[in-house]
Amino acid sequence: MIRFILRRLLASIPVLMLVSLITFGLLWLVPGDPASMFLDAGATAEALDRVRREMGLDQSFPVRMGHWYMRLLQGDLGQSLLLNRSVVGAILERLPVTLSLTGLAFVVSVLLGVAAGVVAAVRHGRLADQGMMTLALIGLSIPEFWLGLVLIWLIAVLVPIFPAGDYVPFTTDAWQWARHIALPTFSLACVQMGFVARMTRSSMLEVLGQDFIRTARAKGLPEPYVVVRHGLHNAMVPIVTVMGIMVGALLGGAVVTEQVFSIPGLGRLIIGAVLSRDFPVIQGGLLFLALIYLAVNLMVDLLYAAIDPRVRLE
Repeated sequence: MIRFILRRLLASIPVLMLVSLITFGLLWLVPGDPASMFLDAGATAEALDRVRREMGLDQSFPVRMGHWYMRLLQGDLGQSLLLNRSVVGAILERLPVTLSLTGLAFVVSVLLGVAAGVVAAVRHGRLADQGMMTLALIGLSIPEFWLGLVLIWLIAVLVPIFPAGDYVPFTTDAWQWARHIALPTFSLACVQMGFVARMTRSSMLEVLGQDFIRTARAKGLPEPYVVVRHGLHNAMVPIVTVMGIMVGALLGGAVVTEQVFSIPGLGRLIIGAVLSRDFPVIQGGLLFLALIYLAVNLMVDLLYAAIDPRVRLE
């Protein structure tokens, strides 16, 4: 197990380097001059050249890339061009907000999605099955930003139950945190909830048709025990795989959701950096998102062995 973790950690290093290389290359190949963001429209060419020298934009692409990797190996992601602070500091300030949103959306989508999938599988071909799968299909078909806008109009404006936006830290006021994060969490989790429900139903139907399930029922074991202990337990490996994929989708969806609900998270920081051409913040933010995704997938691989001893990680 230890060797497996070490191998995965070592394998993640070139992945992060490749992500940073692609991000760096694409950003610096985008037309336009970031230095112009700091000057008025009537700025002189001399002033523009001075700002470009201060930002290092007068250097060649290989030199800039070499400096980027040297700083990266030292844990330095550079300075934000507009925030006038370190990129690491700006990201760490916003990261807990994004993690709380995506983490809560992950828990909600898994719990409700697995429950709906199990009910649909147990009631296969009946009204409950058709109703659950219809709701799952609707959830998969609705974009997060559109659902977020509808929720704001219905539950924050028309019937003011929850706030329409903004964010309150959990450490400041847990109740207000829950009220402010409820709508964006449901908006973000809706698509993944449907995805998990369909995968759970498919996996459960396959397991419930196995001989050991019929044997357990023939022994007179209670049906809930058979479904949960024998059925769901053996159907969890493909479901866990879906959970790993979900994390990437949730992190990507959080970028849009934070914009819709005015949540000051990492996604909103990256969007603002894109609009202002703050390249160091974009590169650092995407690198952090890739790191989170790799860490979660490592935990998913470790869960395989805990759920199914037949899975060997060594």
